[in-house]
Amino acid sequence: MDYLENENLKLIAQSAREFAEQYIRPNIMEWDEAQTFPVECFKELGKMGFMGIVVPEEYGGSGLSYDEYVTIVDEISQVDPSIGLSVAAHNSLCTNHILTFGNEEQKQRWLPKLATAEWIGAWGLTEHNTGSDAGGMSTTAVKDGDEWVINGAKNFITHAISGDIAVVMTRTGEKGAKNNATAFVIEKGTPGFTSGKKENKLGMRASETAELIFDNVRVSDANRLGEVGEGFKQALKILDGGRISIAALSLGIAKGAYKAALKYAQERHQFGQAIANFQAVNFKLAEMATEIEASELLIRKASYLKNNHLPMATEGAMAKYYASEVCVKVANDAVQVFGGYGYTKDFPVEKFYRDSKLCTIGEGTTEIQKLVIGRNILKD
Repeated sequence: MDYLENENLKLIAQSAREFAEQYIRPNIMEWDEAQTFPVECFKELGKMGFMGIVVPEEYGGSGLSYDEYVTIVDEISQVDPSIGLSVAAHNSLCTNHILTFGNEEQKQRWLPKLATAEWIGAWGLTEHNTGSDAGGMSTTAVKDGDEWVINGAKNFITHAISGDIAVVMTRTGEKGAKNNATAFVIEKGTPGFTSGKKENKLGMRASETAELIFDNVRVSDANRLGEVGEGFKQALKILDGGRISIAALSLGIAKGAYKAALKYAQERHQFGQAIANFQAVNFKLAEMATEIEASELLIRKASYLKNNHLPMATEGAMAKYYASEVCVKVANDAVQVFGGYGYTKDFPVEKFYRDSKLCTIGEGTTEIQKLVIGRNILKD
C-alpha cells in the first residue's frame, strides 16, 4: 500500500497530469479522427523523461521503477488512451527488450536515443497467421557469414511507420521446433526494411499500427539480442512486464470513463434531481469505483513483484486480465450513464468505449491470460 503515501509518486502523477492537460487534451479528437500519430508530442514526452522511465540514468533514462511507470501510463491514459498505449509500447516492449537482453555495447548504442525519444521504438512479434501461436512465425533469419538475412512480415505493430528502430522476433529454426526464434534490432533505413499497410482501427486511432516488411534485410550479428534460439523466451519475459503496461492502460481508461460519468451524473438533472441520486445510476457508479480499486490493487502487487525481481507471471496475467475486462465494462456503463449524449463525440466516453476493447486483445488476449493463470495455479 506504499503507493498511497508515496510523495514521489504523487509528484510524478501531477507532472503526467499537467503534461496531458497541456499537450494532449486540446488535440484528442483531431488526432483520433485523422488517425494522426503525433510524433512531436512524443518528443515532448521524451523531454519529460517519460519515454525511458525504467531505463537507468547512465543510458539517458529516468531510472525510475515500475511504480512510477504504472502511474505515468495511468495518468496519460485517463486523458487519451492512444497516447498511453504508445508510451507503454515504446517503454515496455522495444526499449525494455534492449535493456533486459542487450549487451553493454548494444545498450550504449541504442538506449540513449530511445530513452529521450530521439528515436521511437517498435517491437515485432505478431504476424498475419500467428497471433497467440507466435511459435509458428514465418519471418525468418538465415545466417550468411557475419550477417543475417531476414525475410517476412509482421502486422499489428505499434509505430511500424514512424518508428526509428524495431526489435524483431525471427525464426532461426524449423517451425514448431523448440528454441527456434532469435531477436534482432533493425534500424530504419536498413535496405529492404519498410513499413506496409496502416490499420484503420476502431479505437486507439492516434497510436499508429501497421505492418513491418523485411525483403532480404541484412543485419550484422552485432544486432542480435542474446543467444540464437532465445528469442521466444525473451519475448515471453518481455510480455510478462507488458501485461502490467496494458493493465495500467486499462486502469487509466476505466478511471477516465468513471470520472466523466460521475461528473455528468451529478450535473444532469431529471425529475427534479441529479441522476446520480437514482439507485440505478448510483449502483453503476458504485460498481465502477469498486472494480477500479480492485484493478489497481492487482496492478500494484504485480508492479511490486516486478520491481523486486520476484516471479510475477501469474500476478501480471491476473492484473491484465481483470483490469482490461473492467475497463471495457466501465466504459460501456459510462456510455449508459450519459444516455444519448454518450453516443456522441461531444463527450469523452464514446472514445473511452472504442479505445477500451483493445486492452482485452493486445499483448495477450483475455483467453491467453486465463491460460497462463490456469497453468500456473496448477503448479503451486
